[in-house]
Amino acid sequence: MKISLGSWAFSFGPFADHPIPFDKTVRRLSEAGYDGIEICGFPPHVTLDRYPDKNARRELVAFLRDNHLGVSGYAADFTSVNPVMAGNKERYLDLYRRNVEMCVDIGSPCLRVDSIAAPGSIEDADYQAAFDRLADVWHGAAGIAQQAGVRMVWEFEPGFSFNKPSEVIAMHQKVAHPNFWVMFDTSHAYMCSVVGARQHGAKETLPGGVSEFLEKLKGRIGAIHLIDSDGTLHGDETSTHRPFGEGFVDFTALAPKLLEIPNIQWWCIDMCFWPASWELVEPSLRFVRNLLAAHAVVA
Repeated sequence: MKISLGSWAFSFGPFADHPIPFDKTVRRLSEAGYDGIEICGFPPHVTLDRYPDKNARRELVAFLRDNHLGVSGYAADFTSVNPVMAGNKERYLDLYRRNVEMCVDIGSPCLRVDSIAAPGSIEDADYQAAFDRLADVWHGAAGIAQQAGVRMVWEFEPGFSFNKPSEVIAMHQKVAHPNFWVMFDTSHAYMCSVVGARQHGAKETLPGGVSEFLEKLKGRIGAIHLIDSDGTLHGDETSTHRPFGEGFVDFTALAPKLLEIPNIQWWCIDMCFWPASWELVEPSLRFVRNLLAAHAVVA
């Protein structure tokens, strides 16, 4: 198992007004001993505008190689096209193709997506139709990614619509494409299965919490993000990504189950929106390495 860290931790939220440059982030992770980086596709990191062609991307790959870092995934910026809205399918797929090309050029094995639509932004009368529209769009996107050899992964979370455990499973079934996978973020999984945060209609939780949710998603998971949860929301929007050991996620119990998931090569540490994330680069890596060592897996 290889360990990476998401570069958005140093450009979103408390870092938005003074983001840490991508090159500085790469050097920091390299020096700390990470195996790779999960790349933020939002400004000011690796965007389509900033790396518009293959030459620029080759330079990026060389820079990562010189710093001994692989790429675990690419979190693209799709915010300009809401895939839930009627009439946006072709615009979304065009943007999706461009981001798949980015993944191919930089060697990213997967491309992350979310539903874009915030909870409460979809009228009750249109909710099921919006769900179906999104599934149709993502079916097409999954095919585009498959042709390029890139895995499509959906990150469910309280910050975006369709975040009930049953909706996550239903979406995977509705998309019905072998290249459409679910990203399992431990913090989001806690907020969605234990707290039932920002869900549409009646709240839905699972008696077995995160572990039960993981079991229900068996055979559907294509990427893993690790971080703790204290059961709260960041800015009343999405899951608070609490540092390891400061929340309620039982990683000791969860780790063996995560390691049983097939075809997963990376565990990505996600410290999104945490103000002290820069200081936690090394401690977070030690935590995950110790977790793997405890289960006889060499990191």
